[in-house]
Amino acid sequence: MEDPLNELRRLAAHAHNRRTETGIPRVAMVQGAVPEHELAAVYEPMVNLILQGSKSMTVGGQTLHYDPATYFVMSVDLPAAGVVRGSACGAPYLAVSLTLAPAVIGGLFADLPDAAAAQRRETGFSVAAVTAELLDAWVRMLRLMTRPADIPALAPAYEREILYRVLQGPMGWMLHDIAMPDTGLARINRVIQRIRRDYARPLRMEELAAEAAMSVSAFHRRFKAVTALSPLQYQKQIRLLQARTRLIATGHSVTRAAHDVGYESPTQFSREYARAFGLPPAKDAARIVAGLKPGERRGRDPAG
Repeated sequence: MEDPLNELRRLAAHAHNRRTETGIPRVAMVQGAVPEHELAAVYEPMVNLILQGSKSMTVGGQTLHYDPATYFVMSVDLPAAGVVRGSACGAPYLAVSLTLAPAVIGGLFADLPDAAAAQRRETGFSVAAVTAELLDAWVRMLRLMTRPADIPALAPAYEREILYRVLQGPMGWMLHDIAMPDTGLARINRVIQRIRRDYARPLRMEELAAEAAMSVSAFHRRFKAVTALSPLQYQKQIRLLQARTRLIATGHSVTRAAHDVGYESPTQFSREYARAFGLPPAKDAARIVAGLKPGERRGRDPAG
């Protein structure tokens, strides 16, 4: 019988070096050397399983490393920078991901009223070793790519099993907080959605704290614990990522891109952009565009 991890590698072997849809709702995969600018992005809540090679993810000042047969969970939208590497034997990076849907997680909890979450922490992202049971659930999920007629009937059950296995592990509390609308993490997530929506507008900490039903000091502390960023740092990361997408996809001038994302000073924008991405805006965009294939001047959501 084929080893589960090797079977997953075989099933995902036709993925591209970008988010590759599987035909299964919320399940995607990626393989190979993902372009650096696509790994610097806003990552949506997901469970991501590393099958081959390794990945480093930096959020704020925190960097986590993921190796084969480990998985990570993101419970909120996070601006992050990733680096992927092939294996020591030269095999390409390979991973699969499941985007987290609060309604699906809530339905699972409704059927498990006595389920206990693992010890609660505050971070919005973490890593753990995969279990045999979780690998088995992923194998049955990806096998559906070869039997698409079975997807409507079986994919929801396999998705629930993957979530259930995560729930049993050290990051199960993250699923609990995603599903429960009155947890502190859920309230921080509502503020995150507001910042993502209104990133070009000035932030008022008092308004954001009130939306989270916290004092300003408690809100600031909790926000940074979850995202590894202060609210203003989070907004700045969103602005810079949005500006980079505009520069690459539309060819907008640096001044226009800066203004569109909320900067009043193009000089300040250029300085913060270069600090974040290593080059001034125009040079960075020109470097990226020069390396793109025809038709690729459009931002993509990362698959992990």
